[in-house]
Amino acid sequence: MTQMKIAVAGASGRMGRMLVEAIQNADDALLAGALDVPSAPELGTDAAAFLGKPAGVLIEADLAKGLAQAAYLIDFTRPEGTLKHLDYCAAHGIKMIIGTTGFDEAGKAAIAAAAKKTAIVFASNMSVGVNVTLKLLEMAAKSFSHGYDIEIIEAHHRHKVDAPSGTALMMGEAVAGALGRKLDDVAVYGREGITGERDPSSIGFAAIRGGDIVGDHTVLFAGIGERVEITHKSSSRVTYAQGSLRAARFLRDKSSGLFDMQDVLGLR
Repeated sequence: MTQMKIAVAGASGRMGRMLVEAIQNADDALLAGALDVPSAPELGTDAAAFLGKPAGVLIEADLAKGLAQAAYLIDFTRPEGTLKHLDYCAAHGIKMIIGTTGFDEAGKAAIAAAAKKTAIVFASNMSVGVNVTLKLLEMAAKSFSHGYDIEIIEAHHRHKVDAPSGTALMMGEAVAGALGRKLDDVAVYGREGITGERDPSSIGFAAIRGGDIVGDHTVLFAGIGERVEITHKSSSRVTYAQGSLRAARFLRDKSSGLFDMQDVLGLR
């Protein structure tokens, strides 16, 4: 089988290095490019040097150089960077796996438009376990549609810049959708002071930031006399890297279209 020629955005960051390592260890993948911001100290160095086995791929700030040999780009950076990469990839037919979070509606619309020109898997969480959890949440929400209050608690490392996490929002959307509601209409993102009684139709969110927590998410269904908690905990970013490679494999025979991990895993 022909190897997938994959480039990594943010190649010198924590997630970028995890992706580089996963690609280097995959028989069906080849590291074909590496990108980072112009201010990155590692710019111009071998993207796999930290593994002790150089790949012969330098980290570039110039998109044309960094993506010259790539058929895929895996991007877990920030919205402003991802959108610049998106324009280039759409224009050059490079497939994208986007794990970046924090997009506004305009950003999401830009991704959908680009998917008419190239194939894209866009998901706030690439973990196989998280996406199976989303399916479990849909099932649970339908059974707990009356008499149960729903709260979503998430925890991440101190460096995360957006809240709630994209995964928490995905969970909220899965639960709200199963209940026939729109998350924007029922979400409560913070409570302080005299808030009054809880609206039984609401879905509450709480975000915790600290230390090196990779990502913990719990959805609480609290009824009278019992409560059910569905929890997913990530102990390593490797699960996101492996999920990203699975997404790339899914795109092998796709030339265009917008997909998510539910599509990749056949859970739709």
